[in-house]
Amino acid sequence: MRHWGTERIVGLHQPQINEHHLESTGLPADSRLRLLSFNIQVGISTQRYRHYLTRGWQHLLPHTGRADNLQKIGNLLGDFDLVALQEADGGSLRSGYINQVEHLAQLGAFPYWYQQLNRNLGRLGQHSNGVLSRLRPWAIEDHPLPGPKGRGAILVRFGEGPEALVVVMMHLALGARVRNLQLAYIRELIGGYKHQVLMGDMNTHASDLLQNSALRDLGLLAPQLEATFPSWRPQRCLDHILLSPTLTLEKVEVLAQPISDHLPVAVEIRLPGSLTADALPALIPAPCGPHE
Repeated sequence: MRHWGTERIVGLHQPQINEHHLESTGLPADSRLRLLSFNIQVGISTQRYRHYLTRGWQHLLPHTGRADNLQKIGNLLGDFDLVALQEADGGSLRSGYINQVEHLAQLGAFPYWYQQLNRNLGRLGQHSNGVLSRLRPWAIEDHPLPGPKGRGAILVRFGEGPEALVVVMMHLALGARVRNLQLAYIRELIGGYKHQVLMGDMNTHASDLLQNSALRDLGLLAPQLEATFPSWRPQRCLDHILLSPTLTLEKVEVLAQPISDHLPVAVEIRLPGSLTADALPALIPAPCGPHE
């Protein structure tokens, strides 16, 4: 892989495990996988542009309404198998020292989760991405992205070798130059895999991603083109789930859930048979405990 700078540290990790939710692990028997990408804005409800000013203090200080908003998000996430979260807080003053990725994994009954810390501001903020999964990942890679510090991508792999399913969850830069550097880096990560999913807040439109970036030679599909931002009057399509043509699209929807300043994007795919046997075992019943 190209040299991206001496300060880059790529981490290899195992998922955190919610022991109480292991009974819901695995792929549904119909081999369909339900994906969701959601920028949750650290649990802040924003319904007007003026709320960026009047509720901006919630980016620094705790607020009693945040718990209710996170509960709404958790209720929504429970319908999905694999979730990418952006703008989660990993446990600081503003979130009441609650790791929002872990908390949402509990609310949505996800057995596996991982938090990627991108900006560590101590007590003031733990800016993070997150992944929630009902499938046990074979590998999780934590990648700081090129450009100014504070942006990252999580690579989650199911299976081994070129036939594995690779999912990259990201929150890309606002500026085009840095964003294209980040996409070139991600292109190198996924180039050796046949089955690819890219999901997250990409801060640009699908046509820019598929025609003007390093992704343009992959033949990726952008199944949804509906606007996702701002949530109360969507005008820009910034949040995406991109698919390789080897994955069968069953359903796509931008959910009318104005919980954050972005709307969540949901996609349902059917996986090829080569993926569904060993890499993604079907749901299994909960193990029986000792009789009392």
